[in-house]
Amino acid sequence: MKAQEVMGNVDEHGQLSLDAPLVVDKHSRVRIIVLFVEDTEEDDEPKESVLESLNKSLMEAKAGKTKPVSQLWDDIDAE
Repeated sequence: MKAQEVMGNVDEHGQLSLDAPLVVDKHSRVRIIVLFVEDTEEDDEPKESVLESLNKSLMEAKAGKTKPVSQLWDDIDAE
């Protein structure tokens, strides 16, 4: 699965319009995940850094480098 990030708008009818066309090799179905930008939210981390982190996490998950949720909670409680 490949990912692209584009910005767009949702109108009063719930219709999504993208600011720029998607770069695609062929017609295909897509999975859409919508992240709403809040006006009061300020990004303190550059977009490139976030995307790099997400890509690294995805590669680790695909390689089977995961931890049980119970272990993650234990690590959180330790702090």
